[in-house]
Amino acid sequence: METNNIHNALVVFEGKQIRRTWHNNGWWFSVVDIVGVLTEQIDFQMARKYWNKLSQRLREEGSEVVTNCHQLKLPAEDGKLRETDCANTEALFRIIQSIPSKKAEPFKLWLAQVGYERVQEIENPELAQKRMKEIYKAKGYSDDWVEKRVRGIAIRDELTDEWKKRDVKTEKEYAILTAEISKATFGMTPSEYKDFKGLNKENLRYHMNDLELIFTMLGEASTTKIAKGRNTLGFIENKKNADNLQPKGCSIYCRHF
Repeated sequence: METNNIHNALVVFEGKQIRRTWHNNGWWFSVVDIVGVLTEQIDFQMARKYWNKLSQRLREEGSEVVTNCHQLKLPAEDGKLRETDCANTEALFRIIQSIPSKKAEPFKLWLAQVGYERVQEIENPELAQKRMKEIYKAKGYSDDWVEKRVRGIAIRDELTDEWKKRDVKTEKEYAILTAEISKATFGMTPSEYKDFKGLNKENLRYHMNDLELIFTMLGEASTTKIAKGRNTLGFIENKKNADNLQPKGCSIYCRHF
């Protein structure tokens, strides 16, 4: 399931992506991502090892910083939500003090700015969408692609909200329903489609072209409309809705391209 507020799940510090999530009325950031930035570790596993050793040392010193970190779900490389050590701004300032880095001071200033931006976004939600577009464009995506991706996120959020209302409960159920829509739309599940494109852990939607994004929106918007029209309740009935989708042109497109 794609997280709501997916456009808020990433922020950028000096070209490096840092995952975050809104929790208990505040931003919580991936500690490993931040450790990687401060230690200039490109390899994710090396950053994780550094954090493991640092957290062990902090515990031995009696610091409560590690205790104040929480395991929260953030999007991983494969696009799935996985539990990750996260810290709020207060805890991060203490972690930063424990890491010798020339980036420490600019990073503190950046953290303060990110917090202020959230206040702005609450007052004016359009700012959040604008920042999301800027991140995508910085990655090299075209204006047309970005507009479709933004619209696709909104349609996906509408679908998942509708499923929640209709008693679809678990992430596994969301994943199964998403796979059924993908099969009806492209003739393949997301996993099969990733294999078709030669992808490994990458997020499939980031590797779709404009037309594929349109087909994806069509499949998900149609599912939402069917669920509302039939007033379907529960996982089984909503799965039938996805099974009954037949946008055949999408499958033809995949076979030829």
